[in-house]
Amino acid sequence: MGKALFLHGAHDARVAPFNLREGQPGEALLEVAAVGLCGSDLHYYKDGGIGSARILAPFVPGHEFAGYLAEDLPARGLARGDLVAVDPNHACGHCDHCRSGHPNLCPNVEFIGAPPFDGAMTERIWVPEDLIVPLAHRFTPEEAVMLEPLGVAIHAVDLAKPRLLERVALVGCGPIGLLILQVLKAAGAGEILAVDPQPHRRDLATKLGATRAGASVAEIRDWTKGEGCPLVVEATNAPEGFRDAVLAARIGGRVVLVGIPDGDTYTLPAAEARRRGLKIKFARRMGDVYPRAIELVATGKVDVNVLVSHRFTLDEAPEAFRLHAEDAPGMVKSIIFPNDNNQGRRS
Repeated sequence: MGKALFLHGAHDARVAPFNLREGQPGEALLEVAAVGLCGSDLHYYKDGGIGSARILAPFVPGHEFAGYLAEDLPARGLARGDLVAVDPNHACGHCDHCRSGHPNLCPNVEFIGAPPFDGAMTERIWVPEDLIVPLAHRFTPEEAVMLEPLGVAIHAVDLAKPRLLERVALVGCGPIGLLILQVLKAAGAGEILAVDPQPHRRDLATKLGATRAGASVAEIRDWTKGEGCPLVVEATNAPEGFRDAVLAARIGGRVVLVGIPDGDTYTLPAAEARRRGLKIKFARRMGDVYPRAIELVATGKVDVNVLVSHRFTLDEAPEAFRLHAEDAPGMVKSIIFPNDNNQGRRS
């Protein structure tokens, strides 16, 4: 009998005994090395669901994770004890969306860590072998965990298509926003004007290469003399995120929305978007991006370690959810270590 962090509903996270299910053909058993607390996990905690994906029964969250193989996988050239990452998006592979290259939009997906499919905030987990991502030996568990959110950032920048030296507004400097910032730099973007209400996140954005970082979108309007930016990437959890992205955009600009708003609702003055004639795209999860994510980390073009602000044991995980939900000072990215009690409450 193991244990896991269960979400029972809004603001109800509990650690309790967990019976690991039997493995199925084509699956491999992992001892979970580390798991990230993602913004979508937090939405399940704060709102009891995201859109139609509701918590109808207690489930185990956690889709950003890495683990150690409990058995050899000779077909993949992997041995017991190897550290691997996991792509949580188990798309069907047969629908029109999968066949047209959009497995991230598959309506038949079995996404690890989204209800009703249990995730990795537990000690051991069975995963499909074809979702396992091999890693070089120099990767740490924390770096392996961060490949999934980095993949989300890569997908967002793929959609944004930044032009060489183009000025970009970045609305939101949480973990995804700060990863997007670094990927934008690697993709050749020019000035990056970032906004976030939390000072420690603005400081981190500047450290990672933002040209300027302010507390509100009004500052972007000031910095651009009222014109706005040709490209805006939004990565907030705020209902006002869409509005702020629109207000940061210039006439004829492009907007990519990455964040998930609290309450699953946007606040938007329609005329501001319509009169600018904006091109708007929504980002959801990612495609086949892990090779590039691994390369960006391995070559030092993206620093994922600097984003990890807090570490928790599994027993401390409910406190991690509470602190993030309250926007406690200093929180950026939390990693949970289900099998390592030496990692507790470090920042």
